[in-house]
Amino acid sequence: MKSEESRAQSIRPPLDQFFRPVALTNRDYLEAAKRSGKTVRLAIGMEREDGHLSRYETPVLDEPDDRTLYYAERLVKFLLWAWGGWKIHIGGPRTIGEHIRGCYAPGGARAFDVELMSRVYERAVEVAMVEADDVPAEREATSAKGGHLDGCRIGFDLGASDYKVAAVKDGTPVFSAEFAWNPKDQADPGYHFTKLNEGIAKAAGYLPKVDAIGGSTAGVVVDNQIRVASLFRSVPVERFGEAKNIFRRLEQEWDVPVEVANDGDVTALAGALSLGVKGVLGIAMGSSQAAGYLDPRGRMTGWLNELAFAPVDYNPQAAPDEWSGDRGVGALYFSQQAVHKLLPAAGIELPYDMGLPEQLKEVQTLATKGDRRSAAIYETMGVYLGYAIAQYDEFYDFEHLLVLGRVMTGEGGSILLAKAGEVLRQEFPGLAERVQLHVPDEKSRRVGQAVAAASLPAISRQGR
Repeated sequence: MKSEESRAQSIRPPLDQFFRPVALTNRDYLEAAKRSGKTVRLAIGMEREDGHLSRYETPVLDEPDDRTLYYAERLVKFLLWAWGGWKIHIGGPRTIGEHIRGCYAPGGARAFDVELMSRVYERAVEVAMVEADDVPAEREATSAKGGHLDGCRIGFDLGASDYKVAAVKDGTPVFSAEFAWNPKDQADPGYHFTKLNEGIAKAAGYLPKVDAIGGSTAGVVVDNQIRVASLFRSVPVERFGEAKNIFRRLEQEWDVPVEVANDGDVTALAGALSLGVKGVLGIAMGSSQAAGYLDPRGRMTGWLNELAFAPVDYNPQAAPDEWSGDRGVGALYFSQQAVHKLLPAAGIELPYDMGLPEQLKEVQTLATKGDRRSAAIYETMGVYLGYAIAQYDEFYDFEHLLVLGRVMTGEGGSILLAKAGEVLRQEFPGLAERVQLHVPDEKSRRVGQAVAAASLPAISRQGR
């Protein structure tokens, strides 16, 4: 895309003057395309498991130039990580379809994305070039997960060093505990099952019966199977089938419904339950960026919501993500990695071998002392977030944004959130009036992750 913007960016990050927010740059392209009077439809369909498909349409120039190809590829990239998919339907100019096919091919510019999506959906990634009218109709998942509080339930939340388990009776927690474990270093998936089952059995002792079990875990969960997860990083490839089916094995062991979801989605659910609202997008700023979403009907969609890999900055010189090699993706804007990236520009010198969590603590300490350099880091991230909210609003239907994670702890989090609000009010006043920003408070903490996870499965009316 051109470096010139047809509409001036009102607020620039103090430590990142070359930041080019996707929301504004896309808006500029679309306005220019419409002014030309020479546009056609571009329809994109992202097909997932069981034929579920999400669809997006946009006008593009009828004779695609470099700007158009870049706009289309970045749009596909965002949709792929927001919605997920193994088959990308491109309906529109053939030039765009060929460009996307080249990028999303083994050995192409987006080879990382192709490889990971192939693992997630256990199918080779395909790009189908068709006419816009021939992109299949939207077919979203319709089953409601979460918010079921009836009966005797057990919920768990799997972390890297411990996991939490809660026993819940008719919506009221009657037991909760944390159990230490070391999953990432274990090659035998039997370890993971045995340790988790021990905690569930402990919680079951506080209930007259067990009607359902729900879980929250980092990683990608599809059809109640873990497809990608750091918790199983030491499990050899030939035994990963045992690991990915751990939750199905739990269902057989306990003979009750078991539902497990990504921890980002369960975080959004916990926030929705505590606030008594629906239509929630949750953004967690920790070691990376995590996200979760509940639609306006209070349902989980089955989308990936892996916004750590979704682009938020079109600066061609933005720092590359260490995993994907791509530039301008969310992990480097909303996480401890973002703090690390901004340290040099802020003029804060820390030991070279200091870990990212320790670096964050140092910056947080400086923020409590009113250090201007630390404040500039949080203000920069706040500008990032304000423009990203407007971008997310194009694809997610939400009225509540829940912002949490270690980066949000302390005075710095308040600075970040205030700056994001300023961006919304100045650049997107209608959005600022419609979307409420929330941070976890004591009320939301009372509805814990494990308790929210317990509400995931519906209990069959016929009983078990």
